[in-house]
Amino acid sequence: MKHGRVLLADKHQNMLEGIRSLLDTLFETVVMVADERSLFEAAERLQADLAVVDLSLPVFEEANIARGLKKRCPDLKFIITSVHDDLTVVNEALAAGALGFVLKRSVGTDLIPAVQVVLRGRTYVSPAINYRSEEFPAAGERSRGH
Repeated sequence: MKHGRVLLADKHQNMLEGIRSLLDTLFETVVMVADERSLFEAAERLQADLAVVDLSLPVFEEANIARGLKKRCPDLKFIITSVHDDLTVVNEALAAGALGFVLKRSVGTDLIPAVQVVLRGRTYVSPAINYRSEEFPAAGERSRGH
């Protein structure tokens, strides 16, 4: 069964294309954007089921892309992708409203499981990060998944 709409945001076209190819079979509509303004506009217009967003997306208005997305679209479930595996960065993204955090180097193996978990309203963090929600109370209150 396919889900409705997914919004992908990354500054690198090759990463967007790679993620799109992974999610094409799971979603009816895949929309891709490359900057913060386009992300916020598309998120509000599209009413997506899920967004997959690069943490280092070029930003103009918001210092924290996850916080800005949550503020504009409070019901949107989203996954952050990043090259950073620092636990502080992961916790900040989850505390700001992300339900998932996937390392870019693990997108090929971790993104599909992350999407499945996050669409159920649970938290997913790439296993390579060794994240334990009990160490981070801000995210742990919401975390029911990995």
